[in-house]
Amino acid sequence: AEVVLVDYRLAPENPFPAAVDDALAAYAALLAAGQPAERIVAAGDSAGGGLAAALLLGARERGLPLPAGAALLSPWADLTNTAASFRANAESDRMFSKQAADDAAAAYLTGGDPKNPLASPVFGDWTGMPPLLIHVGDTEVLLDDAARLAEVARAAGVSVRHEIYPGMPHVWHLGYPHYPEAVRALEDVAAFARQCVASAARTALAQPSVTASDSTTTLS
Repeated sequence: AEVVLVDYRLAPENPFPAAVDDALAAYAALLAAGQPAERIVAAGDSAGGGLAAALLLGARERGLPLPAGAALLSPWADLTNTAASFRANAESDRMFSKQAADDAAAAYLTGGDPKNPLASPVFGDWTGMPPLLIHVGDTEVLLDDAARLAEVARAAGVSVRHEIYPGMPHVWHLGYPHYPEAVRALEDVAAFARQCVASAARTALAQPSVTASDSTTTLS
């Protein structure tokens, strides 16, 4: 597959919605260049996972055809930072914290509404969205962000695979190819992307039809 890695603008110099605008501009450019939406899978990790989710919401808002699917890895999807897992996993998560999340949200939002769906996709309307793959480790402070995003998407009828990896830290995928859990997770992302593109190719619609799923899995 070809990969487009978007060099989007960063806060605090370029606060919300600069990153979302850049992601949408890159996506629109791909479409304008003739890349079919049904052959595109969005993906991101951590804040990028939230941004990939926001891309879907923003694309629909702008009337763009939706991609075949999205893989969201340890997504930061609720910038209110009120999830219980910020407290429950405060000791086990050595890569992210409530304080870090609060500081980053303040720098990104610059006083804006943290419940804006393009900043916090858990507050968005997920009706008609393509399939989602959501990975999270059970030691993460973002454990509940992943669960909440899976819940609201499923409630809207979206096909969701929400996979919880035991003992894994924030974005453990970065350990590829040295750690078996990272290899396993990225192979799963690749398989998901292939499945999304193949499924979208079987329909004449740019936005594939999806069905609700209750597939939440703890991997051992």
